[in-house]
Amino acid sequence: MDLNGLNVAIIGAGYAGASTAKALSLRGANVTVYEQARQSGEVGAGIGLRPSSMAAFREWGAFDAIAAVSTASNGIRILTPQDELVHAEEWPEKEQFGLTTHLIHRRDFIDALMSVLPEGMVKFGHRMESIVDNGVTATVNFGNGESVTADLVIGADGISSRVRNALFSDNAPVFAHEHAYRAVFDISLVPGVFDEDDDFRVYFDAPTNRHLYLLPLRHRGQVSFDITVPSDDETWSPAVTREIIVASLAGFDPRFEQVTRSIDIDTINCRSAYDIDPVDTWHSDSVVLVGDAAHAMLHHQGQGANSAILDAKGLADALAAAPSVKEGLTAFQSARKPITDGYQKVSRSGWDPEALDDGFPGQHGDAERDDAEPATAGA
Repeated sequence: MDLNGLNVAIIGAGYAGASTAKALSLRGANVTVYEQARQSGEVGAGIGLRPSSMAAFREWGAFDAIAAVSTASNGIRILTPQDELVHAEEWPEKEQFGLTTHLIHRRDFIDALMSVLPEGMVKFGHRMESIVDNGVTATVNFGNGESVTADLVIGADGISSRVRNALFSDNAPVFAHEHAYRAVFDISLVPGVFDEDDDFRVYFDAPTNRHLYLLPLRHRGQVSFDITVPSDDETWSPAVTREIIVASLAGFDPRFEQVTRSIDIDTINCRSAYDIDPVDTWHSDSVVLVGDAAHAMLHHQGQGANSAILDAKGLADALAAAPSVKEGLTAFQSARKPITDGYQKVSRSGWDPEALDDGFPGQHGDAERDDAEPATAGA
């Protein structure tokens, strides 16, 4: 299908929306992104962009923008809370793509993505209120009184997607009984930890199911942390106190405990951990879901952003290869859903204390086959 002249409206300017806008615009589609926020912004901490994601950015001409604000990383290390090595492993896909994973702050990632989109493509201050599926087109109505009708509407509006709730599934996000505390701090506060490498580190305390994820952002002179602890508080954005954050790493290596005692509490972002159950259908003839809107997953395997990026590539490739939008959307779901179903499952399973000799359960290549069985942690 020739995408030239195809009018596309993307709802949401996060990882999924911005990546999809880039991929489709390069194929010739007339793309506009509608974002409810008044300006671009992303809080939190760091993420890892896998080799397959970096290969997509290379294909789209966005690699240099991403690489300039990220740190190349060799692999993962799983350790005890006292910093004793349990397992080390290189990132999957390195040989396949000739690239490695890049570690990046969420805000830097969004800024880099925005920098490679044509000026004016993203319209801020547009909160979707309703969507009407007309069959061969769809119409979106916004809270500011504007509306748009497009040949293809893409729901890239996250875990609480209004597009998904309106057309595909009204199932609520599922609480994982965990809180995730995220921030960045100066790398000098953990002397010796990253002297020899820039590996991503997972400190796992099996008896209490506490996790400390440390991700070096050497280009910033910083380290990103994610402290994930059990909790029955379902509040979307729980309060952060010094007492809570210190208790979260009690008994860990003294360097990590000291960080919790000294870091500025106002810089820490806390979110309850939620995902969604697999959605049976991602698309109609003129509307499709991508990213978290289609398959929000827990953060334990770091596949949320990467899945969104590969959705963007998969959707653009499927549409370009199909004779119609309808058939392209069908091919897109058929290719991507078995993969993301598996990632949702393995991410929800969490870390198996009996199988810590595998840093990437279900992510060594088989999960990318269309006929692969969904993986389970430690399988």
